[in-house]
Amino acid sequence: MAKALITDAKGLALSADERAFFRDADPWGFIIFKRNVNAPDQLRALTESMRESVGREAPILVDQEGGRVQRLGPPHWPKYPPGAVYGALYDVDRKEGLRAAWLGARLIAHDLRDVGIDVDCLPLADVPVSEADPVIGNRAYGTTAVKVATVAAAVAEGLLAGGVLPVLKHIPGHGRATADSHHALPVVATDAKTLQSTDFAAFRPLAKLPLGMTAHVVFTAIDPVAPATTSVTMVQQVIRGDIGFDGLLMSDDISMNALSGTLAERARASLAAGCDVVLHCNGSFAERREVADACPPLSGEGKRRADAALAMRRAPAPFDVAAAREEFAAMSAVA
Repeated sequence: MAKALITDAKGLALSADERAFFRDADPWGFIIFKRNVNAPDQLRALTESMRESVGREAPILVDQEGGRVQRLGPPHWPKYPPGAVYGALYDVDRKEGLRAAWLGARLIAHDLRDVGIDVDCLPLADVPVSEADPVIGNRAYGTTAVKVATVAAAVAEGLLAGGVLPVLKHIPGHGRATADSHHALPVVATDAKTLQSTDFAAFRPLAKLPLGMTAHVVFTAIDPVAPATTSVTMVQQVIRGDIGFDGLLMSDDISMNALSGTLAERARASLAAGCDVVLHCNGSFAERREVADACPPLSGEGKRRADAALAMRRAPAPFDVAAAREEFAAMSAVA
């Protein structure tokens, strides 16, 4: 039975040790980074070998947002704009902005499906504030909950239409964080009422999406100590309760410096808090083994959510790629 784990590979092809590790550890899914990407044929072979190593159609994820966060790029794949471009188009013409958001996501899905990737860590529903760390910045679709949720929904629909599952992030919100959680633990001291009406509000309309990723952020008004990823209160009261998210919940990368303790402790704390799956990236071979040993097989509600998410994978609808790229290029140029 697959373990409650999503993990990565070191290079452009799997080593013999990696194949053996994946066969034994049996992670639920994999994630792709720039270091794994060279050309379409190479990436297609890599994703095929990942699935072969576990003997099933395991989900393969990537962070392909556009802008600063794009793992597949020129010369083999187009460059996509950051989320703020869709927000700017939305401000001029709501219908055109949502069409651009859908179209950009649909084109990304086409690129990903072609090389065997079927999950994109997108859309963001983070609502940034002016004093926040720029780690979110122009990745966000706007600065109001309604606008962010509306554009994010169009992005999710575009991915799904292209046969790629969306991952809603970073639940319950990274927009107020005054630190980059890759490097330090962000602490948000905003009162609960404000959080519920702004940050959390952007996620509620998206609660039916199949997959979500937590934020390594402390919200002192609700849990003064633990970040959302490892907080039972945040996961159960806010993510599952207030927001109403019932999809598969994965941690953000547990190797990020926002979390403390050993990697095994971080993995166990994430799962104990209510995350269904642990995401571990950028570790040594020994660290990957440590995390895998700490992750149990997916079972119970976690397995139910995982199965429900994968059941939403479907073949792409008919789509004129060339015409769509031309339309999208014209829209992007206006912004």
